[in-house]
Amino acid sequence: MSPEAFAHVSNLVIPTATVIYALAMMSHALEWAMGRGVTATAAAEQPAEVLVASSAAGTQDVAVPAAGGATAAAGSFTGEGGSARAEAASRIGLMLTWLAFVLHLTGVVTRGLAAGRVPWGNMYEFSITASLAVAAVYLLFVHRYKLQWLGLGVTLVVAAVLGLATLALYTPAGPLVPALHSYWLVIHVSAAAISGGAFTIGALVSILYLVKSRAERRVLAGGTMSASLKRLPSAEAMDGTAYKVLAFAFPLWTFGVLVAGPIWAEYAWGRYWGWDPKEVWSLVTWVVYAAYLHARATAGWRGRRAATIAIVGWFVFIFNFVGVNLLVSGLHSYAGV
Repeated sequence: MSPEAFAHVSNLVIPTATVIYALAMMSHALEWAMGRGVTATAAAEQPAEVLVASSAAGTQDVAVPAAGGATAAAGSFTGEGGSARAEAASRIGLMLTWLAFVLHLTGVVTRGLAAGRVPWGNMYEFSITASLAVAAVYLLFVHRYKLQWLGLGVTLVVAAVLGLATLALYTPAGPLVPALHSYWLVIHVSAAAISGGAFTIGALVSILYLVKSRAERRVLAGGTMSASLKRLPSAEAMDGTAYKVLAFAFPLWTFGVLVAGPIWAEYAWGRYWGWDPKEVWSLVTWVVYAAYLHARATAGWRGRRAATIAIVGWFVFIFNFVGVNLLVSGLHSYAGV
């Protein structure tokens, strides 16, 4: 096939994948909608979870099973609050996500074949590649940790990024600017994309942690919990899952961005570090996630404090990815639209 044919295939399958991700999102939204209401009796049937406030931290939340109960496993997405229809919607959403992922991967690969290089030389290409990494990390952790309960957030993010890339960031396939001609491009950008995907998953898990922990406290105060939230793992389990994901991403970001990046900068511009806005915000991103891991390891920060840092870190990463490229002038401006 000619480069033009590969470009045509990519331009066709990327929007198609966007639509299928959107259908998967609708399926997961239906799954959640089916469990919005629950009676007090149904809530009482769920094994109670007791939130113990740490006397040292003051805001540390740890879920422990009450007598006769059991805390949900990190990957659990079944339970008394589930329904057959909700489970069916979950399975359909996951199958649609797999289909969209295959098309998405095809679009990224054919984009690279059309350009005759790795497909992340501009904002459009990095957007479709980074969103592919989000979907890949999610599907990997679904297989390993049963994270299909995260499907709504993941498909929403991926569909939104692909839609924005297609409608606002599209650039025809073409050659790279001279500064990008290096094998360090592959190492640096691929590591940033994969770790960015993991950062996104960690942030989504942290957001759901905050929602679930609040619902658990409400149940202890005599309130009720919706069936959709009952089907989520315990808050404690989600806190541990977020930590695993971010612990995976942090060393990858460290090597790919703060080691491979400066080496590439020396090759391209003759210096390892120049305080370019992209370099500064990459360092800020690293500092936030380093603080997250350090606080958990030394000060025992878990629960709401850790989740808040993880969410802040994701917003810093997003600003580094979008805001710096589009709003700030620097040596990395070639990565803009």
